[in-house]
Amino acid sequence: MVFALLAPLALPLILAALSLLRKFSTVTRFFPIAVSGIVLGGGVFLIFATATGQAQTALGGVIRADALSAYMLAVVGAVGLVATWGGLGAVPTGHGTLAGSYDSLLCVFLAAMSLAVLADNIGVMWASVEATTIATAFLVGHHRTRKSLEAAWKYVILGSVGVAIALLGIVLIYAASQNAGEPTLSWLSLSNTTLSLDPAMMRAGGALAVLGFATKAGLDPMHSWLPDAHSQAPAPVSGLMSGVLLSVALYAILRIQAVTNLVLGPDFLRIMLSIGALLSLAVAAALLIRQRDFKRMLAYSSIEHMGVMALGAAIGAPAIPAVLLYILGHGLIKATLFVLSGRILAVEGTPVIAEVRGLLARRPGLAVPWLIAMVALVGFPPFSIFFSEVNILFTGWMEGMGAIVGIALLLLLIIFASLVRLTVAMTLGAATASSPTPPDRSAHGPLLPLVLALVTTAVIAFLAQPIAAVLARAAATLGAIH
Repeated sequence: MVFALLAPLALPLILAALSLLRKFSTVTRFFPIAVSGIVLGGGVFLIFATATGQAQTALGGVIRADALSAYMLAVVGAVGLVATWGGLGAVPTGHGTLAGSYDSLLCVFLAAMSLAVLADNIGVMWASVEATTIATAFLVGHHRTRKSLEAAWKYVILGSVGVAIALLGIVLIYAASQNAGEPTLSWLSLSNTTLSLDPAMMRAGGALAVLGFATKAGLDPMHSWLPDAHSQAPAPVSGLMSGVLLSVALYAILRIQAVTNLVLGPDFLRIMLSIGALLSLAVAAALLIRQRDFKRMLAYSSIEHMGVMALGAAIGAPAIPAVLLYILGHGLIKATLFVLSGRILAVEGTPVIAEVRGLLARRPGLAVPWLIAMVALVGFPPFSIFFSEVNILFTGWMEGMGAIVGIALLLLLIIFASLVRLTVAMTLGAATASSPTPPDRSAHGPLLPLVLALVTTAVIAFLAQPIAAVLARAAATLGAIH
């Protein structure tokens, strides 16, 4: 058990160090794939290990895997595998220091996200999220162009502001536990119903912590770093940031919400999360209508989907299993789309939608998986996003949040129409003189991880018994199911 807990943390760091050595330069591009496989294997093993309700611990309880942590670790590994394996060769850096640093940073990034979901201590989790900021800042600026460096600086500044706000909230949460006579930052201890936390401190600490982590989750109004960072980063990095980094930040919010609900009740954060969800949906709807860049289109779609997940968190206990299923489905689909966007950019030489026309006729090998993934992203059945969104909206209506659900549904319809219009223009629109077919420059890449990701999202909602049990146990960790 200890190996399953520590392997996703230690082995990636070892491979990250080896990536910087020139004598391993011929194989370092496979190290992020290996790390993703290690994380996924550890997550799946821990899902079975925690099936009895018994959490697994290591390092004196600092590292702890309950059903939710195990599920999130598996999500990190699965999405990481799609992004790194599918994006194999997407960054033509050759060999040597530059290639090694890219692979090394990817390994560190995956290790930091693994630690964030496995840490029982909220302070360790915060430090892990900050580590992701450091690693991804260099990855966003990897191409070293003016736009990529500007996006990296913007990400660093806004991300640092967010984690600073979260740190202040964590300090106040610690003060709330100190007043109870048992100072702690342990999730397990803070979730103890017998611990009398100070309500005033928890109100301020919970609000600030959620606001800080909402910055990393890409929720409005702290979202402005996301479109620039995702559009300028290498495609595999964009897939990882959108597919799991945002979800890990949401995981932190869900953990904090579980603690504040015990002290203040569900209404306190429900209002805050509902406002953030609707603002995120409104921003995505407004900016997708006239979007011109297909990588930025995917970035604004991430803001939309995080908004829907935040709405599910605001609804509370009945919607949490759907939110967890949403996290997996969105992660796999978005990693697939960003990998494909990198391939399209490589062969078309431009991210401008108006200059990419007739893709289905000219490049069916790229257009067909792109169309299937976009169908999944906009919420068509049988893909899991459809079932997650329907469940969240229906549950919100049944829980008395009809007005909020109605506004969200209207904004989702606008987003749906915008994404369909842009996708049709790229794939089915007639090719023009401005959209020639230039020589193929690494248009192809591994197709198997993309196929596996799409098949998984298409069938997972129908695996009712095993999947429902996993989601129920993970939700119960948050007190969502009694």
